[in-house]
Amino acid sequence: MGTSVLSLRIDHDLLERLRHHAAKRGMSVQDHVVRTLIRDDFDQRFQSAVEETERFYGSADSGDGDQVSPSAGIR
Repeated sequence: MGTSVLSLRIDHDLLERLRHHAAKRGMSVQDHVVRTLIRDDFDQRFQSAVEETERFYGSADSGDGDQVSPSAGIR
């Protein structure tokens, strides 16, 4: 898998907040931003999978009360 370059123009205050968050984790700003994007992408893909599972098996509201919803505990 190759890599590409993404150039961003961001507000100074946002950059300072990113630097602060990255420093708390001992990371570079670039690594922190990439990790955040990866996590957000995973969250979206996981939520899509949960929704697909609910469509396949039916909504938790339509089933009997014994089963736990696939989205239980997901924000």
